[in-house]
Amino acid sequence: MKILAIGDLIGNAGIKELKKQLADIKKKEEIDFVIVNGENSAEGMGLTEANFKDILAMNIDVITMGNHTWGKKDIFKFIDHPKLIRPANYPKGVVGKGYNIYTCQNKKIAVINLIGRVDINVLSENPFITVKEIVEKIKNKVDMIFVDFHAEATAEKIAMGYFLDGKVTAVYGTHTHVQTADEKILPNGTGYITDIGMTGPKHSVIGMDIAASLKRFETTLPERYRIATGECILNGVVFEVDEINNKVKSIKRLYQ
Repeated sequence: MKILAIGDLIGNAGIKELKKQLADIKKKEEIDFVIVNGENSAEGMGLTEANFKDILAMNIDVITMGNHTWGKKDIFKFIDHPKLIRPANYPKGVVGKGYNIYTCQNKKIAVINLIGRVDINVLSENPFITVKEIVEKIKNKVDMIFVDFHAEATAEKIAMGYFLDGKVTAVYGTHTHVQTADEKILPNGTGYITDIGMTGPKHSVIGMDIAASLKRFETTLPERYRIATGECILNGVVFEVDEINNKVKSIKRLYQ
């Protein structure tokens, strides 16, 4: 089986680029299952109902979120949709699901969304303890487990990879919008990459307009961020999974 994970969609530009490329990628790479991070879809912050419908229309299997989950109030209309998951380590009692289990090619696939705690100003529980509890609960009910760890610090992401090595199928990072070149299969068989990157404007500062970003850094004034325009890129990874032992055989980065 092949599972495609697409990096943070940046605004409508990212959604359009995904729509433009997805069919060809699925055909060329023989993709069976698609996971997309959609927390920046609403022009950089959150997910509107219109964004959500646009993404679902592409037959995406799972949409994950992150620190901008509550960026748009629309989300409360569809937060319980089975294809949408938000960070599992948000405080107990928060609406929505932190993970879900899906069926594809007679395989049970769990997708877990987590948020980091290093340099992210979001109230959350310990992601290591949370994911340990979830994996223990579902490990005998599923064939594969994929973890989208939406985190800032590379050290926190790398630590999570080793923490879950041999316990889940793959751990991949989102949030920084910069694809890393450290894809690997860890010693106990878990596929890993620190960040899969973003899908949105290529000539930008992590998707944002360059001039606005430079003004913020140069003057420290609260210049309003806005999505950059022009040529777009698509970032993601393809995990090829052995259908016998359910472990990752190979990881291929996409940057196109």
